[in-house]
Amino acid sequence: MSDKARERTGRRTSAGVPARTAGARGAGALAQLAAALRTPAASAQPLFAQAPKAWQRALPYVVIGTFVVSLLPTTITVLTNDYGLDGGWSGALGVAQTVPLLLAVTRPLPAWLLVLFADAVGAVLLAQADKVAGHPWPWTPMAIVGYLVLMACLGLRESIRNLVGVWLVTGALGAVLGFFQPADTSNTSALLFVLAGIMLALTGALRGLGDARQRIAEQESISEAERSRRTLLEERARIARELHDVVAHHMSVITVQADSAPYRLPGMPDPVQQEFAAIAASARESLGEMRRLLSVLRAPDGAGGADGPGGGGEGDRAPQPGIGRLQQLVEATVRAGQPVELSLAAGAAGAAPPAVDLSAYRIVQEALANVVRHAPGAPTRVSVTADDDEVLVLVVNGPAARDAVVEPEGPGTGHGLVGMRERVRLTGGTLDTGPLPDGGFRVAARLPLHPGDGSAGGNAANEADRANRANRANPVNDTNEERS
Repeated sequence: MSDKARERTGRRTSAGVPARTAGARGAGALAQLAAALRTPAASAQPLFAQAPKAWQRALPYVVIGTFVVSLLPTTITVLTNDYGLDGGWSGALGVAQTVPLLLAVTRPLPAWLLVLFADAVGAVLLAQADKVAGHPWPWTPMAIVGYLVLMACLGLRESIRNLVGVWLVTGALGAVLGFFQPADTSNTSALLFVLAGIMLALTGALRGLGDARQRIAEQESISEAERSRRTLLEERARIARELHDVVAHHMSVITVQADSAPYRLPGMPDPVQQEFAAIAASARESLGEMRRLLSVLRAPDGAGGADGPGGGGEGDRAPQPGIGRLQQLVEATVRAGQPVELSLAAGAAGAAPPAVDLSAYRIVQEALANVVRHAPGAPTRVSVTADDDEVLVLVVNGPAARDAVVEPEGPGTGHGLVGMRERVRLTGGTLDTGPLPDGGFRVAARLPLHPGDGSAGGNAANEADRANRANRANPVNDTNEERS
């Protein structure tokens, strides 16, 4: 391509982009304006009070002000020249029939009362005017225009009951004034009655649509908060069931050691034997209490299957997995078509205590499940390292393959990052998750091996308790910014 051709192409491209951008910006402004029009305002708020931009919030005042500025001189001129009304009365009626429209932005019902009274007084005065014959009565054309503007403001603000009342009062007043109609005048009561009804119906329906959408949005927000809370509780129940196996193992070891101590250590004094017997009895009693607790956690509630929060299938009777089984997990994921590489430090499988060992495995499992769901075909790297103080778990994936079908966004199970956070909080560690610049995602967890005097676990419990209290005071959706 020659330099001149490139120059012409560049000019066309640079000229087209601003045009498209301006068009999109204009369409967005119209969409925002339509949304503001549908959004109902509170009784003490002006129209469009919840609009995002300042010019949109000022638009009702500009429109009403334009009508007032246009109708005021027109009303005075028409009443004086066409109807032959005295100039003083014409000016007073013009002000009384148009200026209260400014109040319609914030207080449409009081504005309607003022305008209706002014229009009724004007009809009485015009009935005695010199040139009323051959002109509309009791409502002049200017009064009809202002009244319809007022009806639009009323329809966007007031309830259906008030709108019906306003419409009926308008018709009744027109019917009463019809008994005193001057000769040779065209009665406009029926015209205003019909036009006012149409305007109230249209704007009232628009407000009803906004009310319905607002109620739906509120209900969806409540549903999301409840779903998030239920997901959190289900995941905590699942973690509690898994930890039961870990604790039960230690309690069983204590029981066996205490029961076998007199046989392994002959010549033990009777008080010491009684002490070991008491330890064994307490351990057996604790195991029984834990079994009863587990039966409550595993009670079927329809929440899931064998692996679900309420299920109790064969998966619950299998040994709890750990870091040593990550190779099998990665191989199963690779067989499913997801390219995954595992980097497992030597000695990491035996360095972690049971709770940390299980948490590390579950974090990798949840992260790989998220990759399969949200970025199928993306190259993924899993790294697990351990030292004397902590276990580091890192799962990084790239963007999804171009020909892959990504599952649409939805509420999902919600156990992905929720479960990771709970497991990290359980061990007193930290979790860092977030998207990468290339479109991938990163999950990094630090799980301490030695909580010390329990301060980390205590702080985690305190943080969980504070989070629960905050959720009860102001429910939020834990899954809004999550991949699952």
